[in-house]
Amino acid sequence: MTEPPVGPETPVVVDRRLLVSYDNYPAAQRTVDGLSDSGFPVENLAIVGSDLRLEETVTGRVTNARAALRGAGSGAAFGAVVGLFLGLFTTTTGSFVVLVLWAALWGAVMGAAFGFINHAFQGGKRDFGSRSAIVAGRYDVLVAASALDHARSIMEGVTGQADTMVVETPPTAGAYTRHREQPAAGESTPR
Repeated sequence: MTEPPVGPETPVVVDRRLLVSYDNYPAAQRTVDGLSDSGFPVENLAIVGSDLRLEETVTGRVTNARAALRGAGSGAAFGAVVGLFLGLFTTTTGSFVVLVLWAALWGAVMGAAFGFINHAFQGGKRDFGSRSAIVAGRYDVLVAASALDHARSIMEGVTGQADTMVVETPPTAGAYTRHREQPAAGESTPR
């Protein structure tokens, strides 16, 4: 019987066990750092975020004028980059500076126009600016099964963890199976 090939494309599966869970990433990071400072081989560790959710923080109201201003800023930056590139082919410093400024000006004008038109065509459906981030509800520090006892013995001696809250590990629910009820003849699927 032949062994399956192991190469750069083949993932290596490691049996990892839960060492500790936290409700915030910096606490999990401090745990890994503490183990590293104690000489533990950190290549046996992983930080895994669970219970992921999308958090969108609203940064402010966006009007047509603000959309145009934001477009002008990005257009000016793009125009300046194009002007710098084209300026490489000029022979005098004066023409180089004029070319960069002219390209930045036209980039700002076009960016403002596109920003205004884009926001105006949205018809008030999104009149706010925001930043999105994916955050986890729990951060598990996992360790290779062969090094679990060694990591636990080091963890008992590591201090400075009192400022973090350890989260209880939820019980495993087993393998995921999707149960879907079939509607009877003539019924619609519940939503």
